[in-house]
Amino acid sequence: MAVSANRLELLQIADAVAREKLIDKDIVIGAMADAIQKAAKSRYGQETNIRADINTKTGEIKLQRLLEVSEVVEDSATQISIEQARDKNPDAQPGDFIAEQLPPLDFGRIAAQSAKQVIVQKVREAERDNQYDEFKDRVGEIVNGTVKRVEYGNVIVDLGRAEAIVRRDELIPRENYRYGDRIRAYVYDVRREQRGPQIFLSRTHPQFMAKLFQMEVPEIYDGIIEIKSVARDPGSRAKIAVVSRDSSIDPVGACVGMRGSRVQAVVGELQGEKIDIIPWQPDAASFIVNALQPAEVAKVVLDEEAERIEVVVPDEQLSLAIGRRGQNVRLASQLTGWDIDILTEEEESARRQKEFVERSTLFMEALDVDEMVGQVLASEGFTSIEEVAYVEAEEVSSIEGFDEDTAAEIQTRAREHIERIEAENDAKRKELGVADELRDLPGVTTAMMVALGEEGIKSMEDFAGCAADDLVGWRERKDGETRIYDGILTPFDVSRAEAEEMIVAARLAVGWITEEDLAADDETGEAEEGEAAEAAPASEPTVFSADA
Repeated sequence: MAVSANRLELLQIADAVAREKLIDKDIVIGAMADAIQKAAKSRYGQETNIRADINTKTGEIKLQRLLEVSEVVEDSATQISIEQARDKNPDAQPGDFIAEQLPPLDFGRIAAQSAKQVIVQKVREAERDNQYDEFKDRVGEIVNGTVKRVEYGNVIVDLGRAEAIVRRDELIPRENYRYGDRIRAYVYDVRREQRGPQIFLSRTHPQFMAKLFQMEVPEIYDGIIEIKSVARDPGSRAKIAVVSRDSSIDPVGACVGMRGSRVQAVVGELQGEKIDIIPWQPDAASFIVNALQPAEVAKVVLDEEAERIEVVVPDEQLSLAIGRRGQNVRLASQLTGWDIDILTEEEESARRQKEFVERSTLFMEALDVDEMVGQVLASEGFTSIEEVAYVEAEEVSSIEGFDEDTAAEIQTRAREHIERIEAENDAKRKELGVADELRDLPGVTTAMMVALGEEGIKSMEDFAGCAADDLVGWRERKDGETRIYDGILTPFDVSRAEAEEMIVAARLAVGWITEEDLAADDETGEAEEGEAAEAAPASEPTVFSADA
């Protein structure tokens, strides 16, 4: 059969649209079939079940009306009796469909316009789906584009097949772009929305700098050097921690490059942002000391559970350690994930002296001893009355100037003081109406029961309804600053793990959970736990600054 010019033209149009929009030709032909189907329904009635097929080789259009085989015909436009159906197909059964050929459709002006709208809509949807599918897999990559326009400080970028946006707060400060400028940015989010895929770019994201280093340093691209963390103050300063998996390769030197060529390429892209390249180390204290470079650190004190570190620096190094407007310590905190407190040697000495005086006074008042004995106990490292009361007697008697009788008397007074405070707390606990059963929870003391009672937690059910945050507090990190919120048991130095153990015990006691539930949770956790990666050997502490 000869193919008519109109049919050939139909296939050529479908092929041209598919090539122009970079979508599958079958999608375009399917859209045309849907359009013809819609036009046919406007001719034969919207209730009519019509199917349009386009032959992809010849361009021939077939219109068919589908009628459902039914024992009782209620609507002749959509149903056919089983007897009539079997005249056409002897094997027809109720529920089957019989196709009736319809004559070719002569499109009117309105039908043609409607068909065009359907085709345009289907093609646009296919184009948007293609764009989303392409860019959703490119989150985390760097893309290049051309500035299309600038709206209220937001830069609209033409990526060729799609548009993206760099919001004003995702641009490096003091950057200005105009129409036609080339721009390089990091894809951090792609969302499917009604008006098409929305692609969000950033030039301030920490991973933008990490990806730039990956492009400039082959060892990072090959996986020999790993970027552990990045902290940025966009347009001003940044810190990046790197580690080498090969002990023969210096990670800092590789990132710097010959005469600083590699790092300078990154600095140039980031509008002169100064970059400190820091060797990562598995030991938190050493890593934090490196991260505070160029300041020199005299001493560090870690609180691993709270992920907090106290750093003591010489008096003349304080401003260098903190940095302009707190920049250096803030970036070091972001890089390491630890909260960092900076103290001078003079401040630390004054604080230690204050703690010494407070402990000495505590021992003098609680044990009814003179100032010299209180100071001796404090200088020997005792921090509480409980320590004095329950250590081995030899530890107290071995203190210079103490004998066995003196040690025994001091420990007796310490125990009497603890018993007196316990009795006072127990009376207060009863006055508050706190149930005796709370004492059965692991680690709960009478003083804790008083604190709980003051917050309205008086029964086992009350305690079971608590969260760990209620008991030990929580931290919120925002804009590089950490805000600490105290819990009910914060003054008692209860760890989060201990608080969770207490809560679990309370929930077991009131029957909210069972031992079987806990066993099932443990098995699930073990199954999901992956093997920890071995830490790579660390380089010598060296810091490169772009302005060095």
